[in-house]
Amino acid sequence: MNNEIKLTKLANCAGCGAKVGAGVLSQLLEGIRVHSDPNLLVGFDKSDDASVYRISDELALVQTVDFFPPIADDPYTFGAIAATNALSDVYAMGGEPKLALNIMAVPADMPKEVVHEILRGGYDKVYEAGALITGGHSILDPEPKYGLAVTGFVHPDRVLTNSGARPGDVLLFTKPIGIGILTTAAKAELADEATMAKALRLMTTLNKSARDAMVKYRVHACTDVTGFGLLGHTCEMAQGSDVQITLRTGDMDLIGESLEFARMGLLPEGMYRNRQFAEKYVDGGAVELAVQDMLYDPQTSGGLLIAVDPDDAPALFAELQSCVPSAQCLGTVEEYKGGARIYLQ
Repeated sequence: MNNEIKLTKLANCAGCGAKVGAGVLSQLLEGIRVHSDPNLLVGFDKSDDASVYRISDELALVQTVDFFPPIADDPYTFGAIAATNALSDVYAMGGEPKLALNIMAVPADMPKEVVHEILRGGYDKVYEAGALITGGHSILDPEPKYGLAVTGFVHPDRVLTNSGARPGDVLLFTKPIGIGILTTAAKAELADEATMAKALRLMTTLNKSARDAMVKYRVHACTDVTGFGLLGHTCEMAQGSDVQITLRTGDMDLIGESLEFARMGLLPEGMYRNRQFAEKYVDGGAVELAVQDMLYDPQTSGGLLIAVDPDDAPALFAELQSCVPSAQCLGTVEEYKGGARIYLQ
């Protein structure tokens, strides 16, 4: 689309970098009374990716909502990224998305063609996921925003949460790391077209294939890595599961261009929020500071972090290698011995 509007110039933060920090979020929710319901399998008090409500012995409802300001200048691409990111929360719970509602905020003077393209990008990704958009809600706002409320289904006995990791589990991951740094570089006009084209492909790749592969195996926990960065989301998994986790940075797929920018100190604001929340739980060892910065980097539409039974890990890893952007076997889960929750090697 020939578009003179630079969407990213209309936003203070890009994509999941606009997310409220995990530490601040927990403070905002503190003291809110949680009503009990035996059919509510996962609620907001669990710091999980979506809520899950049991409808019957065979069916549970998965619900989530996610939206953010532009992370790409092209409106179609922005819509596709936002939709891919919103759908991911259902996949992380082991569910299948079925219905979605648009959430949109647009400036009053935004051309209707631009709005149409944002919506078209979202629609195409939802249909690729095998789901339907059935309506939505829009408001006027000087800063554009787009996303989805998504409903999916899962068997009540096969719900995956971020708090079920067990000692001995192997940690697998499904996308390269460093998207937030790249989008920050792009806003500063420092990232080249080829690098950004790669980033956009990653952000518009559904986690459907990863989900379809992992549900065949004994997966004990899963989360999608987005605004809190790899270390923020891993920290939530370690705390929720009452375990400690060792991550091998040498086995991670760190985007080379992002590492170069990190060494230059070109880092998104969200990285500092994530570090402030998680670093007290992390033993960085001798790992280079720029590499650690990348692990706090907020990811938009990132991959799935999967804790799988060690006996099933080789088979799942092999299957992921043929169907996800970057299959990584990057860590192990151990019994918590006190002190740090995450150890970097």
